[in-house]
Amino acid sequence: METRRFDLVVLGSGSTAFAAAIRAAELGKTAAMTENRTLGGTCVNRGCLPSKNLIAAANIIHDAAHPRYPGIEAARLRFKFSDLVGQKDEVISYYREKKYKSIVGDRISVFEGSVRFVERNAVQVGDVRLEADRFLVATGSRPFLPSLEGLDGVPFLTSDLLTSQEDVELKEQPESLTIVGGGYIALELGQFFSRLGTRVTIIEPSEQVLPNYEPEIGETLNQILAEEGITILTGTRADAVHRGSDGISVEVVGDTRRILRSSHLLVATGRVPITEELGLDVAGVRTDKHGAVIVDDELRTTAPHVWAAGDVIGSNTDNQMATPVGAHDGGIAALNALSGAHRKVDHSVIPRAIFTDPEVGVVGLTERQAVERGYRCACQTVKMDQIPRAQAVRNPRGVIKMVAERDSRRVLGVSMLGMDAAEVIHEATLGIRLGATVQDFVEMLHVYPTMSEALKIVALSFTKDVSKLSCCAE
Repeated sequence: METRRFDLVVLGSGSTAFAAAIRAAELGKTAAMTENRTLGGTCVNRGCLPSKNLIAAANIIHDAAHPRYPGIEAARLRFKFSDLVGQKDEVISYYREKKYKSIVGDRISVFEGSVRFVERNAVQVGDVRLEADRFLVATGSRPFLPSLEGLDGVPFLTSDLLTSQEDVELKEQPESLTIVGGGYIALELGQFFSRLGTRVTIIEPSEQVLPNYEPEIGETLNQILAEEGITILTGTRADAVHRGSDGISVEVVGDTRRILRSSHLLVATGRVPITEELGLDVAGVRTDKHGAVIVDDELRTTAPHVWAAGDVIGSNTDNQMATPVGAHDGGIAALNALSGAHRKVDHSVIPRAIFTDPEVGVVGLTERQAVERGYRCACQTVKMDQIPRAQAVRNPRGVIKMVAERDSRRVLGVSMLGMDAAEVIHEATLGIRLGATVQDFVEMLHVYPTMSEALKIVALSFTKDVSKLSCCAE
């Protein structure tokens, strides 16, 4: 067996791993990454980038068929599903080559195959033994598969975009699709398929979609998607699945028990850390009951020579499974491991987005979270029809909510459902990070008309009737 030695060995090759390897190289150190699927991990290959590529294509088709402006005739654009998938693959291949493969070399190496600790300071990848004094676990996450009767006997798609449990990519558009789960992945992919003409049904056991978001966001988005023809069954759980001659049958339980039939099934019930089969116990690394690696605020695990970052450390109120979080933390973990910097991570202000149409952008605390943490809150909600830009382009769907501490009026959180929400939320993120108050948002000048004015208008709603403001929100 070949033995290689590095300053840092990283388990994984996704965004977190690459950030760590690049930081190691910047420090003049050598780094090795491992990968048992495709270089670049989930985001570039199966998650963020490919899904946003296809969602944007479906939006073009939908907008052409449903023009918002009187005087523009509806047009039915013709498309080939297999070609859409093919161009997506071309985009991802280009991005993977330019942003991942081109970085490998010199001080950064990649070893293909499954990895596991075989000794405290050594892992094995295929026939290669990698030794180091410092390790980083950055193996990411995989789709969570619920305990659903019959699931192991039917073909289904997962939240790894357009792939089946056997990792086979979908090449033909489904005639109909049942989605188990009502989170952000289910809503994004549900709208994508629906806009291409697939009949979509979403099953969510909670009383609303996006149960951990502001209720105003979930309720309004539910209504928008329903108006587009998507069937959303809340307060309903999937109980069993069966394969028949006419496709997939899903037995659901809600107010009544019934059978849903569709040509395809998508399981989108969340993601879980990939930690099994890594031999973490050999190195002294502990995980929690969900399989997430336990770390301190410097991303150090229970083994003093091992750090962990990215999806593999799980998702809770202080951390989010998200590519930018992992990339940010990967660099910090490598810095701490190789230079003893003792830099702490701060997950208190993390913006997030859902790329439905309209988009969802959130940052900070929801009203419920703020109350649970002991804040006395003041909250205001404004519909998008009060935002001049939204009215000007005839797209007034959505709502924005601001949560503030009652006495100081310091902004604690913002949730927005509306056009360009994923862009607007960054202004709110910076404000919350710097301790901005409601009045700070009121006094900030905005270009007119823009969707960012929604932040100013919801801030003004704490003291004024915004329906009676002049066009420039004064």
